[in-house]
Amino acid sequence: MLTHRQLFFQHVAQTSDFPLALEIERAEGLYLYGSGTRYLDLISGIGVSNVGHRHPRVIAAIQEQLDKYLHLMVYGEFVQAPQVELAQALAQTLPEPLTNVYFTNSGTEAIEGAMKLAKRFTRRGEIISCFNAYHGATQGALSLSGSENFKRNFRPLLPGIRHIQHGDWQHIDHITTKTAAVIMEVVQGEAGVRVPEAAYLQAVRQRCTAVGALLVFDEIQTGFGRTGTFWAFEDFGVVPDVVVCAKGMGGGMPIGAFISSAEIMGVFKNNPILGHITTFGGHPVCSAASLATLRVIQDEKLHEQAEAKGQLFKQLLVHPKIKSIRGKGLMLAAEFNSFEVLKPVIDRAIFNATSGMGVITDWFLFCDNSMRIAPPLIISDDQIREACAVILDAVDA
Repeated sequence: MLTHRQLFFQHVAQTSDFPLALEIERAEGLYLYGSGTRYLDLISGIGVSNVGHRHPRVIAAIQEQLDKYLHLMVYGEFVQAPQVELAQALAQTLPEPLTNVYFTNSGTEAIEGAMKLAKRFTRRGEIISCFNAYHGATQGALSLSGSENFKRNFRPLLPGIRHIQHGDWQHIDHITTKTAAVIMEVVQGEAGVRVPEAAYLQAVRQRCTAVGALLVFDEIQTGFGRTGTFWAFEDFGVVPDVVVCAKGMGGGMPIGAFISSAEIMGVFKNNPILGHITTFGGHPVCSAASLATLRVIQDEKLHEQAEAKGQLFKQLLVHPKIKSIRGKGLMLAAEFNSFEVLKPVIDRAIFNATSGMGVITDWFLFCDNSMRIAPPLIISDDQIREACAVILDAVDA
């Protein structure tokens, strides 16, 4: 009889020739367990497990909803309590007029919805995104990507996409009366955690307002407390026209959303009717899990602790081979000289043989010489010290 590992390689579509192929039996809090090994998850399943794995309040919310109903009807037709309560809770975290929520299954789908919304509302065709941006893998979201390496073999993609350099003041003039929307990450993620000046984002906001373009902030990685505030844009003195979220939103369940004003979102109601539709978006179980996640972050003030915890990482991860650590809150990038230096460090940390615990880290799609550090927000100071000791041991080796 074939093992799960053998079946994995035979039947599960692979996205690289070298998957980690860790066999995980269970997860709890910061830790994954499998094959007699304990792993500390320092990347939150790539920005997903902000409240840790299987948080008790998230599990309880899922179980409670399971006893009521699962899918009932395509999105937007029935009044479903989990969706309604989550939409209200999200609106309460945001400034006016961001009060209208459209639920999706993922961040990529939310980006696609935001693109359609901007074109429909402005009646323009051009969308601007940034070089080294990552917004998803479907054809529309991929068109926004700032990496030609990821796009060239899937062309032709969407026309009318223009790219600017994130943080470059001179490129702001590329935003014109032809622009439907500027879609950008507040803090660039896959570029290796690049934090802009507040004045730059404020200038982009002013330019969008002046030319009538929508400003769309992709908070898929940064939202739900990752950078030290519930939404990253709160720290920059800028209010966008549309916010996109997913990943850490679901507490481990698949869900996304794009959020705007009632006026802007209202264009989906007519010409044509049902201008944007989804079958499973805002699934009631996922919505219940998301609301519990939101409440955990708020009640435990996890977002308010993120900056101090990030600073502790910066204080502890000091080594001649680590050139710098940049980032905001618990969204960090530790820079090495090259991928060839970094990759063995990542591998040794995961398959650590001396401490009895592996530490799961990663690199970035568009910055492969930097280590991704984005643990669950519930990480303790002792766990940070434990993780850093394993990483430094791997660097020394």
